[in-house]
This record gives sequence, structure tokens and C-alpha cells, in this order.
Amino acid sequence: MTRAAPWAVEEARRHWQADIAALTPEADDSLREAEGQLVLRAWTEPHRAYHSLQHVVEMLGAISEMAQEAAPREHQLARARVAVWYHDLAYDPRATPGSNEHRSAALARDHLHRLGAQDQDIDVVEALILMTVEHDALDSTLHHHGVDQPLVDVFHDADLWILAAPAQRYAQYARQVREEYQHVPRELFTHGRSQILRGFASREQLYRTAYAQRCWTASARHNIAGELADLAPS
Repeated sequence: MTRAAPWAVEEARRHWQADIAALTPEADDSLREAEGQLVLRAWTEPHRAYHSLQHVVEMLGAISEMAQEAAPREHQLARARVAVWYHDLAYDPRATPGSNEHRSAALARDHLHRLGAQDQDIDVVEALILMTVEHDALDSTLHHHGVDQPLVDVFHDADLWILAAPAQRYAQYARQVREEYQHVPRELFTHGRSQILRGFASREQLYRTAYAQRCWTASARHNIAGELADLAPS
């Protein structure tokens, strides 16, 4: 069940309706409505703790926050917001690394094709989703698919906004991640989670947009250092 406030979920649904209509203007309303219900069901699956509607709402909020400064074109923003809804549509914590992202990208391509989206829009949505496998916002294949760098940077940073969340939300996020991986023995989880966090901590730049670098970096590095300290052997 989503932990996001009902009003935020309703706002996210309004975004979905507007954005999917922008990308699929020829689709029948009933088809778009059915797709919306399918997407919502996926994001409220019982095994999700962090990868839930709360994550969708937070990513959409982060995109809106950055867009005030980055100013991508509205159609580009619609692509990014639709990609948010599809980027973890398939989510199984037991899957091999990268599998969820590739399955989600394939679902997005298939479903958007059925709704009549243009190939270029589908390519951009797919490329944004696949970027989250490694969170590499400088992948040349993205530009091959016609994805503008500012849009790539905005999507990259929105997915990593959680690292800079207020302390209470970050602590909740850390618990949610552990909940999703409760099948992993604590020692193995601690090792794997620490490796991921150290990878982020070692980056010269955590974020790509000027806004996120300025506004989120300090909080993110503080949160990461705190979680690493909590995970360290006592």
C-alpha cells in the first residue's frame, strides 16, 4: 500500500492522465484509463516498500522542482513523467541486477506502442528507463535515441532525490529498502548496501543538474555517510 498522502497520489494521477494524453493523442480514452489502472496496480503490489507510489510522487515532485530552473519543453517533461510511471513498473527484489529495468523498459515500449505513441517518444521513455540501470546520465546511447541532455539530467537527479531527503524520510527510505530485501541475510545485505552507498559517495558529482548540485548535494552526502556509519560493524 502506498505511503504517499492521498492528495499527492491524486495529483500524480492527474499528471499521468495529462501526460499520457500528450504522448498518445489518438488513443481512445478507455484505453488510456485501462492503462492507468494497470500502472497503479503495479505500483501498489504488496511486496513494494520503497518502490511504491510514494517513490512516483517524490520523483514527479523533484522533476517539477528542477523544471522551474532547467526549463525543459513541456513535451519533454511529459516524456520524463511518463517514464517515471514505467521505470519500475516491473519490480522484483529477487531479480538479477538490471532485470527489472529492462523488463520495465520493454513493457513501456510495448504498452506505449499499443496506445499509438510516436516512435521518438517511445525511444526517449525507454532510454530514460534504461539509464537507471547504472544511473549513468552521460551515456552516448541516450543521445542516439534523441534524448536531450537536460532531460536526461533532470530524470537522473529525480530518481536520486531520495538520497537528499529530509532526515526522517531518509531513515524511512533506508528501512523500506531493507524491507524489500528482507529475504537477504543481514550480513549479505549490509555488504551489498554499503557497496552501493560507497559508490555514490565516491562520485565527484552525485547530481547532474545545477539545481540539484546546489540544493541537494550536501544533504545527500550527509545522509549517505550516516547510513554507512549505521551499517558499519559495531
